[in-house]
Amino acid sequence: MTMGEPTSSLVLPVILRPIFSQLERRDVGAAQSLRSAILKSEQNNPGFCYDLVATIVRRADLNVNLNEAVLRLQGKITEADLNEYRLTRTEEPFQELNRKSVALKVILSRIPDEINDRKTFLETIKEIASAIKKLLDVVNEIGSFIPGVTGKQAVEQRKKEFVKYSKKFSTTLKEYFKEGQPNAVFISALFLIRQTNQIMLTVKSKCE
Repeated sequence: MTMGEPTSSLVLPVILRPIFSQLERRDVGAAQSLRSAILKSEQNNPGFCYDLVATIVRRADLNVNLNEAVLRLQGKITEADLNEYRLTRTEEPFQELNRKSVALKVILSRIPDEINDRKTFLETIKEIASAIKKLLDVVNEIGSFIPGVTGKQAVEQRKKEFVKYSKKFSTTLKEYFKEGQPNAVFISALFLIRQTNQIMLTVKSKCE
């Protein structure tokens, strides 16, 4: 797994953070110590969290596609685990962006369950296209709230990257219907999730 692939950056928020939250309900001190150690390791060695989980899966002799697993788990994340990507400003466009970003990620997380049912999957693809458009519409609306040229440019750049990966996702789907490689679709969907998270982090840093 190269760092250019999205699963590396999603293992921490999608797999490990919910585990930390569960641990906190049992032992706050131990959970905080573990979280701190793992976050520090990830910062110093990007990809550490992915390697950790991949090693556990391998040693347990589990037949798990981590791309598929992370994509599925994305749909099971609770409100408490979303704080990093949640905007706190109360104006309606910001709250709407919270809703649209979650909605897109939840729809994408259904792909592994639906990809083998062509009729259902085609309907899901339509939902994804609609969710992408709605998210971009809200990002455009938020532009007027962002102070300064630099902030506006940063969000605009994130939006362009998101559009680029949306187009790649569309291309990957066309290839899937020709060649039938679901893993490529999983990876492309994870890229979209990562880009959605990047939009949220950028808006948050420029507006809050």
